Amino acid sequence: MNALPPAGQTDPLASFAALRTPEGAALLAEVRDHDPAQELATATRLRRTHPAALVSAALGQARLRQRAVAKFGAEDAYRMFFTPHGVEQATRTSVAGYRAERFAELGVRSVADLCCGIGGDAIALARAGISVLAVDRDPLTAQVARANAEALGLQDLVEVRCADVVETDTSPYDAVFVDPARRGGRGRIFDPEAYSPPLSWATGAALKAPRAALKIAPGVPHEAIEPQAEAEWISDGGDVKEAVLWFGAGFTPGAFRATLLPSRTALVSDGPLPAPPVGPVGRYLYEPDGAVIRAHLVADIVERCEGRLIDETIAYVTSDRPYESDATTAYEITDQMPFNMKKLKALLRQRQVGVLTVKKRGSAVEPEELRRKMKLQGPHAATVFLTRVAGAPTMLIGQPVKRA
Repeated sequence: MNALPPAGQTDPLASFAALRTPEGAALLAEVRDHDPAQELATATRLRRTHPAALVSAALGQARLRQRAVAKFGAEDAYRMFFTPHGVEQATRTSVAGYRAERFAELGVRSVADLCCGIGGDAIALARAGISVLAVDRDPLTAQVARANAEALGLQDLVEVRCADVVETDTSPYDAVFVDPARRGGRGRIFDPEAYSPPLSWATGAALKAPRAALKIAPGVPHEAIEPQAEAEWISDGGDVKEAVLWFGAGFTPGAFRATLLPSRTALVSDGPLPAPPVGPVGRYLYEPDGAVIRAHLVADIVERCEGRLIDETIAYVTSDRPYESDATTAYEITDQMPFNMKKLKALLRQRQVGVLTVKKRGSAVEPEELRRKMKLQGPHAATVFLTRVAGAPTMLIGQPVKRA
């Protein structure tokens, strides 16, 4: 077994190496389903037969694997290895798989994955039949990425290199993928030039490659996007996960795309859309998917449903006719009233509403606070929107429209 650091000292590389020994693997299997609430008792028991440092490393890895199930699924997560930052920053499998398939459909057969992290994207690319050079400058992270490729049987397609990405020659590869670090010691980094490496460097690297993709935060300002890029916002199950800037052959410079997983519904515009009309609330209210909003494609929804916005600053679309799309959630509106808590409470009591869904855009009221004040009772359910209509604080009450 690899030597573990003395008690009280931590050597991440030695601890990780110990987890990959037969004793470490057996211990990981033993603690796979342990209850974190019982961790102290579990650790005390295991330290009677295993080194304390190995027990600590195994329990820490078990916690990370449990967290990773949401992104990677149980089958992969319990075979893979993780670091705390790796779990936080890794791409969800469904999103990484979609992106890898976009590359594969364009005939890409090799990718330089820069800032590869624990290897989530490299795994998805390899599973799409693409050969990958995965580069990360952190020694532990590179070791984890290598171990993950081996654990999933992809080592023949994934070469992991511990190196600085700015010094990596990507010219032999069909495409480049860059996922700059967007977290620092103080949490999320919102300035793209504070990414590691900066967005400007990543863009320069992308422009030198035949094809490239840059993963960025979904809140990136549109003015920070290079005109040579096709910008795509991706949501999964209704949650916006990331934005990607695509460069090179097969992509449309200046285009904006919203892609919704798992259906893969896509809205695409070759450029910025004109401002949509604004008008009164109709029979139906449509809540666009977050990726549509981030991509500034709400006007596309307005046109498709022959509708209008309820306020020029609010991303709620209204129409007098039913419209069904994976890109929106539809509600039938039964009531509209100026913001007034007492009147809302009286209406909900009259309707015997015991379950209330609260949605808000353009309102400072917190949903939990409103629900508490309503003192709900009754067998019925309703949805209330706290928003603005033509600039005025307004409450809209309705019900979700069931899909056909």
